[in-house]
Amino acid sequence: MENISALFKHYIDSQKYQGIEWIIQKNEKKYFGSLGYLNIENKIKLTENTIYRIWSMTKPIISIVILQMVEEKVLKFNDPINLFLPIFNNLRVLNENSNSITDIKQLKKMPTIKDLLLHTAGFSYNFLGDIIAEEYHKAELFYSEDTTLEQEINTLANIPLLYEPGSRWVYSVSVDVLARIIEVVSGTSLEVQLKKRIFEPLEMNNTSFSLSKKNQNKLMTSYHYDNSKKKLIKPDVNRRYISNYGYPINNVNFARGGIGLYSTAKDYLIFANMLQTGCSIDKKIIISSNLLNEACQNQVSSLFLPFEIRNFDIKKLEENLFESYGWGYGFRVLLNGKKYGNEGEFGWGGAASTFFLIDRKKCISAVLMTQVFQGDQNLQKDFYNFIYSHL
Repeated sequence: MENISALFKHYIDSQKYQGIEWIIQKNEKKYFGSLGYLNIENKIKLTENTIYRIWSMTKPIISIVILQMVEEKVLKFNDPINLFLPIFNNLRVLNENSNSITDIKQLKKMPTIKDLLLHTAGFSYNFLGDIIAEEYHKAELFYSEDTTLEQEINTLANIPLLYEPGSRWVYSVSVDVLARIIEVVSGTSLEVQLKKRIFEPLEMNNTSFSLSKKNQNKLMTSYHYDNSKKKLIKPDVNRRYISNYGYPINNVNFARGGIGLYSTAKDYLIFANMLQTGCSIDKKIIISSNLLNEACQNQVSSLFLPFEIRNFDIKKLEENLFESYGWGYGFRVLLNGKKYGNEGEFGWGGAASTFFLIDRKKCISAVLMTQVFQGDQNLQKDFYNFIYSHL
């Protein structure tokens, strides 16, 4: 495993990343390490329990809670969202090829729980290049650190869908809608439900939506990699970038579904390991093996594949990292054998270059943590390829 340190040192030395932490587990054996700093200004070295904003690695945790509720028969996959959130009763959709936010029509069908899990519900994301994404931006959807999840979803409900539910795959704010449904159905806050259902049974003691004062000095600073200047800069580059979403340190009322959690590499590995079997280390059942098997299989039509995700300011991707992937209930799922990787390998990542994978066939779980927006994608690829070439 000394080789992985040498591999990652290049990214630190070239100032593409300020710090990198990783854990790889195969069966019962763990390989872990870290390089670099919490921040480049003070050169504070990474601590054992460095904390990271995990951004979209929040989504799989929300998805598992939704699946738990499906198992409990509190929810059904085919339940329409307005059954729980009546504010969506008057939801409309853009006409095909529309160039106007007012060129709308009635829905043929309301988005369902399953649509939300699969990103086929019709929603978009502020940073994407479509007309609805632009409307989210104008409404400053999810930009505030002070609004509640309920307030944000109320704003979302007044904006039309981009497309008819079930007719396309578009990465979206749909998991935020799922998070609000969790609150409504449970009658408690999202934080309470995540603690009760995931964090406490798995003993993920350093994962939450806010940080205590004693933990704030363990938080890695976030940067944006400026490719023209070849260095790390402050992340407030463009208001449309996801790096400018509200992500407060100590607002105890803050909660989101698509982003928002803080975690450590150790904590997130616990969650990843649970996804091997559906159970905690002491055999508590978090999710049944049957539903877990469904969750980590492709559930979207081949007509929607390959999917891609790109910012509004990118006309064409240099490389689509998801070329070989489908989508399950909260995860990318490998369909076609790449040079490395097994069919069925699954996981996800976060906007600040965090990443995780699970390979149930080889009993491998792996987590990669750092905090750089627009980071060099080769870091993730090198991590992935190293795992499969060495283990």
